[in-house]
Amino acid sequence: MLLWVFGLAVGLALGGTTLLGSLGIALNRTAEAEAAKTVEGVARLLEEDELRNPVPVAGTDVRVQVVDAQSRVRFSSIGADRLVPMLHGDELARATGGASVLIDGVRLGIEGPVLVVAGPADAGDERLTVLVAKSMRDLYQSARFIRNALLVAFPLLVAVLALVAWRVIGATLRPVEQLRRGAEEITGGGRAGRLPVPASRDEIHRLAVTLNDMLSRLDAARARQRAFVADAAHELRSPLASMRVQLEVAQRLPGDTDWPGFVDDLMLDADRLSRLVDDLLLLARADDATEAARRTAPVELGELLTDLAARYPSVAFTPPAEQFWTDGDADALRRAVANLLDNAGRHARSTVALALAREGDHHLITVTDDGPGIPAADRERVFDRFTRLDDARARDAGGSGLGLAIVREVVRLHHGAITLTDAPPPAGSGLRAEIRLPAGD
Repeated sequence: MLLWVFGLAVGLALGGTTLLGSLGIALNRTAEAEAAKTVEGVARLLEEDELRNPVPVAGTDVRVQVVDAQSRVRFSSIGADRLVPMLHGDELARATGGASVLIDGVRLGIEGPVLVVAGPADAGDERLTVLVAKSMRDLYQSARFIRNALLVAFPLLVAVLALVAWRVIGATLRPVEQLRRGAEEITGGGRAGRLPVPASRDEIHRLAVTLNDMLSRLDAARARQRAFVADAAHELRSPLASMRVQLEVAQRLPGDTDWPGFVDDLMLDADRLSRLVDDLLLLARADDATEAARRTAPVELGELLTDLAARYPSVAFTPPAEQFWTDGDADALRRAVANLLDNAGRHARSTVALALAREGDHHLITVTDDGPGIPAADRERVFDRFTRLDDARARDAGGSGLGLAIVREVVRLHHGAITLTDAPPPAGSGLRAEIRLPAGD
């Protein structure tokens, strides 16, 4: 605030100084122009041999002399000296050279400074010089009056503007101070913090609304992170607990125990734990958009799906005749489609179909099964992490509920979209998963 007032005072001081300087220059030029006009008039009268003593002038603040080459006064106006020229020596030389000369008015019987302008004139064969003196007293008094008025008005103007600025800026920054205090009160506790929103519909209001929206998104992200950590801990606990129980039992088993069978059971839990850890790592990489961008490269979807379908003998797929290029991570896309095929294979009654087609400026990958399908109300919820429907819990032994969540994250990172719809005829029932990916060059 003090810096603003100081800047305002400096700006006004510079403006006042510039104004006074410009006014002084304008007054001098005006006086020179008026004197020069009088010089021209007197010279014209001399050339026409109509000039008489005393020289007629307008006003009492003007004096006129006409001098010859020997500096003798030949003509003069009322109030001007008839014997001694108003300019002496070098002053007259400078005036005849085109410069205006400022002298003390006492010399001419005038109070205050006097501006003298000279000009040549011809009177027959004789070369004369016309001298015109104009009093600057009134002009300088006007300039002094303006200067004094500025000196009085300047502090008052600065004080008034400072007061207005203090009130206006204070009223403007008061909501900002409230936002600062609100942000200071927000802690990392469980309760969601909110900033006060001012009633005014201005930029501060929009800033407060935007910051509250950001805090809401951060709270939602923190809640998702906590839920994710809790669900991951729960899912990891199950295979670990199972392995621990089996190992504790193994300590009490006799020596003739079927150890290969026991190891097979233990390996099932280890594989389940390994798959879960791999899924969690893949989701962590999907959350890191920077790392995902570094793995981007051209991918030919027809070849990728052909290789993938070869691993699923029960999946019907016809390799396309043309190439379908997109930009992305081949391993991540392969994992996403494999998750859809695994999900479809677990729920299908008889067939699973994989297809690839072009749809405008996108490539369309579809996985269709003839299973029971998913209710429309649950088709968005199944993409949440660790979400499994009740019937899925009964049928998917060892499932973690991360398969479709991985699919959605992979497709999102590839700037695509995934939707679940009813399977079209002739399946009659079942589910169809559609992945749309941007077509590459």
